[in-house]
Amino acid sequence: MSNVKRHEYDVLIIGAGGAGLRSAIEASDAGAKVGVVCKSLLGKAHTVMAEGGAAAAIGNIDEKDNWKIHFADTMRGGQYLNNPQMAEIHAKEAPDRILELEAWGALFDRTKDGKILQRHFGGHRYRRLAHVGDRTGLEMIRTLQDHGIHQGIDFHMECTVLELLKDGDRIAGAFGYDREKGRFLVFEASAVVLATGGIGRAFKVTSNSWEYTGDGQTLAYDSGAELIDMEFVQFHPTGMVWPPSVKGILVTEGVRGEGGVLRNSEGRRFMFDDIPEAYKSSTADSEEEAWQYTIGNTEARRPPELLTRDHVARCIVREIKEGRGSPHGGVFLDIAWIKEKLPNAAEHIKRKLPSMYHQFKELAEIDITSEVMEVGPTTHYIMGGVRVNAETQMTNVPGLFAAGEVAAGLHGANRLGGNSLSDLLVFGRRSGEFAAKFAKENGKAAIDDRQIQSATRAALAPFERSGGSSGTSAYQVQQELQDSMQSLVGIVRTESELKEGLEVIGRLKERAKVVGVEGNREYNPGWHTALDLHNLMTISEAIARCAIMRQESRGAHFRLDFPDKSEEFSKVIMVIIKDADGQMQVNSEAIVPLTEEHKQIIEDNK
Repeated sequence: MSNVKRHEYDVLIIGAGGAGLRSAIEASDAGAKVGVVCKSLLGKAHTVMAEGGAAAAIGNIDEKDNWKIHFADTMRGGQYLNNPQMAEIHAKEAPDRILELEAWGALFDRTKDGKILQRHFGGHRYRRLAHVGDRTGLEMIRTLQDHGIHQGIDFHMECTVLELLKDGDRIAGAFGYDREKGRFLVFEASAVVLATGGIGRAFKVTSNSWEYTGDGQTLAYDSGAELIDMEFVQFHPTGMVWPPSVKGILVTEGVRGEGGVLRNSEGRRFMFDDIPEAYKSSTADSEEEAWQYTIGNTEARRPPELLTRDHVARCIVREIKEGRGSPHGGVFLDIAWIKEKLPNAAEHIKRKLPSMYHQFKELAEIDITSEVMEVGPTTHYIMGGVRVNAETQMTNVPGLFAAGEVAAGLHGANRLGGNSLSDLLVFGRRSGEFAAKFAKENGKAAIDDRQIQSATRAALAPFERSGGSSGTSAYQVQQELQDSMQSLVGIVRTESELKEGLEVIGRLKERAKVVGVEGNREYNPGWHTALDLHNLMTISEAIARCAIMRQESRGAHFRLDFPDKSEEFSKVIMVIIKDADGQMQVNSEAIVPLTEEHKQIIEDNK
C-alpha cells in the first residue's frame, strides 16, 4: 500500500480523445478540480484517425438543412433503435459545438465567402460534414488540447485504469498503473467520466489502434453499470487490404464524398445493383446523376456509394464472395476517374484528400490521382456500449458518466459517418457539466483500502504464474480471440457460428486466467497485454451473446439465418448486466418510445 501513489480530484476523466477533452474543459469551467488519465500519449487519441468531418446541420452549403432533418437521418440510419432524446439533443446542439470549436481556433475548410465548408457523407440528406481536408479529427484534438491546457487540468499519460473503486453504490475513484514504470496509482474522485473509445482490437482486421480493447465498457460493466446494443458493431466499408502490413487502416468515406466510386473486378459500379427500398427515392440510378450530386447539384440524388455503411459493407462482401473481388480480397475504390470530368482532378484530389494521397503513396506505392485503391470492410466502431441518461450522460451507477464511443444510445443499429465527431463534442460537454455538478452536490466519497489491495493482487497475478506449466502466452490468446471474432462474430452471422464463437471465448477466458508473464513491471508489454485480456473477453462475450439474442438483420447486425427485419425485434434493445454470481445476463427491453413530435419530424422528412 505504501507504494501506491494517490491523486485526488472532483472529476476524473478516463480517456483523452475528443469526448474526454471536451468533458474535461467543461468540468474545469464549472470549477471542478479535474484529472485526465490516458492510456497512450496526449494527442494520440483515436479521434485523430477520424478523417471525413463532423456532422452538424449548420446549413452553410444546403440552406434547407436543419436539426430536424439531421435528427430524422440519424434515426433512419439507426433503424429507429436510437434513443430519440439523445438524437434530438445531438442534432440541436451539434452546430453550436462546431462553431464553438471554430471560435477556439479550429481551421475548417472554407467556402468562397468564408463560411465553414461542408461535404457529402453516407446517410446524410444534405452536405453536412464540417471538415479540414481529410484530417478533421486531428484538427479537433489540436484545438481541444490547445484550449484545455490553459484550464489547469492534470494529465496522466501512459496510464491504464484497471478497476473503478466504489463507496457503497456510488463511484469513489479508480485504480490503475503507470505503463512505463509499472507503479500503481489510485485516483480518488467524486465523479468519473468514461471516454475510452471502442473495442476494435477484439477483431483481427480493424482500423482501431492498440488502445481500443474495450476498457471503458468493461470497467462500467464490472462496477454494475448496464451495457446496451453490443451486437451492433460497425464494419467500415473501406479499409486498406494491401499490403498485409496495413490491412484494416481506414480509407475515409470522404473519398466517396468527393466522387470516389466502388467497382468490382469487371469494372462495374456494383452499388447500383442493390439500393434499399427506404433509400430509392433519394439515391441516383445513373452515373451522370450521381456525378451531378457530387459537384453540388442539390436537385440530383446522391450516389449509391453514399448509402449507409452497413449496407455498403455487405455489398462489398457479396462481390468478394461471388468472385468479383480485387486480387487481394477486396474491391476497387476509384477516385482517379474524375479526371474525365475535371481538368485539374489531380490537384483537386491532393487538396481535398491530402492524408489519403500520402497514405497510399507511402504505404502501398499507389498514386490515387491516377490509380485505383483496393479496399474492404474493417472493424471500425461499436454503436453499443454503456447505457447513459440522455440529458446527463450518467449511468445507473451514481457518479459514473460516459461519453463518446464508449457510451451507447445515440446511433442505434448503425452510425452515420460524421456523427461520431459531433457526438464527442455534444455529449463530451454534457458529461463534463453534469459530472462537475454531481461532484459539487455529493462531495467526496470514501475508498476502502481492501479494494486497493484486491486490485493490486489481481494486477500482479500474471507474474506469479510466470514459468508455470501452462506455457500460455497473452499474445497467443489475444490473437486466437481476434481470429475467432473475425470469422465467427463478424459481418455476416449465423446462430451456429455465434454459438461456436461463444464456446471459443469461454475456452479462451479459462486460458487467460493462467497466462503468465516474465520479467518485472517496468517496460513490460507482455504484462500490459495480459491485463487487457479481461476487457477483450468481456466485450467479445457481450457482442456474441447479444448477436445470438437478436434473431433478425438490422443495421450493422446481419444474420444470414434471419436475413429480414423483424417487427418483434424492432421494438426492443439488448441490455447486459452482471448478475449476483458474476455471470453475464442479457435481457431484451422495450426501446425508448418516440414522442408525437418525433414521429411527425420523421414523417415530414422521409
